[in-house]
Amino acid sequence: MSDDILSLSAAQLLAHFRARDLSPVEVARAALDRIRRLQPVYNAFVVVTEEEALAAARASEARWRRDAPLGPVDGLPTTVKDLLLLKGRPTLRGSRTTNPNQDWNEDSAAVARLREDGAVFLGKTTTSEFGWKGVTDSALSGVTLNPWDTTKTAGGSSGGAAVAAALGMGVLHLATDGGGSIRIPAGFCGVFGFKPTFGVVPVHPHPPPWTLWHQGPLARTVDDAALMLSVISRPDVRDVYAVPPLNIDYRRELNNGVRGLRIAYSPSLGYARIEREIASLVDRAVARFAELGADVETIDLPLDDPIDIMAPLWSVALALAVEPLSAEQRRLVEAPILELAASGFRMSALEYRALERRRETLARRMNLFHQNYDLLVTPQLATAAFAANHEVPPDSGMKRWWQWSPFTYPFNLTQQPAATMPCGFTSKGLPVAMQLIGARFHDAMVLRAARAYENAHPIELPKAPLG
Repeated sequence: MSDDILSLSAAQLLAHFRARDLSPVEVARAALDRIRRLQPVYNAFVVVTEEEALAAARASEARWRRDAPLGPVDGLPTTVKDLLLLKGRPTLRGSRTTNPNQDWNEDSAAVARLREDGAVFLGKTTTSEFGWKGVTDSALSGVTLNPWDTTKTAGGSSGGAAVAAALGMGVLHLATDGGGSIRIPAGFCGVFGFKPTFGVVPVHPHPPPWTLWHQGPLARTVDDAALMLSVISRPDVRDVYAVPPLNIDYRRELNNGVRGLRIAYSPSLGYARIEREIASLVDRAVARFAELGADVETIDLPLDDPIDIMAPLWSVALALAVEPLSAEQRRLVEAPILELAASGFRMSALEYRALERRRETLARRMNLFHQNYDLLVTPQLATAAFAANHEVPPDSGMKRWWQWSPFTYPFNLTQQPAATMPCGFTSKGLPVAMQLIGARFHDAMVLRAARAYENAHPIELPKAPLG
């Protein structure tokens, strides 16, 4: 019965709560039981907050009995990536340098919105150290494994959240994305991930990547992600970069379809190389949008690879993360972090501002692009999931994660909304996804297109061993 419960979407669970034929306590216990069974295999959690979760579920159950839920996520089992503050628990950031013996008495902005609405927090999910790379492993918490093949990486840096979503260890999963960290693991794990327009989801505290860093949902359905976004996009006065309150229910336009939308498909963005099998699957998925009524055009979008902008900006962010650390703490940090941070320490203010001006030029170009197209579609990743405990595919000749994820970081630079939509499987049974990108603040349109595809091709979830 618990497995049946955990197959339900957020909307279905809420309907059961309202009808009082299913309790938030039953759902929380089912989720915690599944975590207990699967955590030793997949390693999706840094910590499981069982006692707090059951107490919150009992409080939610009492509210539903009175027909007085706090909000639209009351009673839903939720996870939080361990880069985000969760009151009462340490936020270790995947690093042995973080002292857990501090006053952890504050929630991050998005966590606060979920708590206000009665979400039941199951625990904190794994991340790479400081969220620096596109896979999820660290000296602190070990390696997080793919739900489709435990010899493969789950992607990162929100790998724990994506695995938890794929395997039903909770319903709503809060994650972060500074260069692809929501979309990469969503693509490798076969779930839906959404990076909202920067500023739509308030952030507090802001980490070193600042305006590159987004927060958003990972979920098993587009509807669940839209529900979560509707909650976490509410304002928080602590964020000086947040946009004015938009007061949008992102579920409202989900079923409007794609008929008449102008969709541009760029298979490479002008610079990316992609495995042939993945390209073929994405080609087929994009053609489906034309069958659903959209006006689809394959284009040659001749961008220069913006990693020349992104990598130096990330080096500065990593330098900011490393700068407060003592010499003893720096010895505990992964060597590539120190290597990348070194160039950030050397960068002048003038050089940094020149990079930001190039970033502004790219963003302006994309703003103009969307005067002619409602959506841009690309492959999500250039490869399927590869061997775990590696930053790059073994024997590929690559050195850094962005070489196999060339489609993610441009849209952190431009701050556009971008979604990962699963669209098939390789011959080895590994998930493949396409990326849907909209103009800034057209988040609802991206979700609407993703839902149209999902209605035609429901997301398939892994049948993992539950014992």
